[in-house]
Amino acid sequence: MKDEALALVAGIDDPGRKLNLLREYIQAFVLRSLHDSEAFRSMAFVGGTALRFLENLPRYSEDLDFSLVDEQGYEPQRWLKKIKTELELSGFECTMRWNEKKTVNAAWLGLPGLLRQVGLATSPQQKISVKLEIDTRPPAGAGLARTVVKRHLTFVVCHYDKSSLMAGKVHALLARSYPKGRDWFDLVWYLAHRPPVEPNLNLLQNALDQTHGQRRFAADRWRRHLRDRLAKLDVEVLAGDVRAFLERPEDRALLTRENLSAALREP
Repeated sequence: MKDEALALVAGIDDPGRKLNLLREYIQAFVLRSLHDSEAFRSMAFVGGTALRFLENLPRYSEDLDFSLVDEQGYEPQRWLKKIKTELELSGFECTMRWNEKKTVNAAWLGLPGLLRQVGLATSPQQKISVKLEIDTRPPAGAGLARTVVKRHLTFVVCHYDKSSLMAGKVHALLARSYPKGRDWFDLVWYLAHRPPVEPNLNLLQNALDQTHGQRRFAADRWRRHLRDRLAKLDVEVLAGDVRAFLERPEDRALLTRENLSAALREP
């Protein structure tokens, strides 16, 4: 398996694309191991990386995000131990940290030596990392689906449906204390569909109530809320944030104030 990862990036001169592809292969490896462990009986794949694997979102992603859907069978430490063992049997060095002290359980997988092998680092101690986050108290109301994924490897995931994934994205745009260009790029991607994807309003309202208090935000006014948020942001900073993760770096030109404002107009 390590040979497959190395072959995937052989001959790629762009260091950013090489790093993104290498990380994405490790993400696929982790997702397949979770599938084999039947972890998707207990949790659903969510977030930007889910869009990448499920909908071919044209940007790379860093973290793997999940929401708990059934406490029965939730055994994250067993799953992580299996992932670490399988990575090591496949020729990778692997370190792992786990934290379950917060509502969002988190794990960090580190692969030392790999970046040096592909010419992206000089020290063998520099690691390529994949973070896993599992929300153990997600807001209610999500729609679920199951999909066969064929990106680098083949596996099946349980995930939020597209409308529920969008609700999560709108919530992130409103709730993050620090704006991320990747979130705004994903919003443009959603709204460029014809017809545009609409968020699951029940899930969005529950998420907003959970983080901001009851009815501080009205989910059915999400476009207005986002326009208000956009008015306070430096769009050039947003475009710069997303550039390193785009399949086509020139797509950063999509993130202009004019484009975002037009996308957020009421239909």
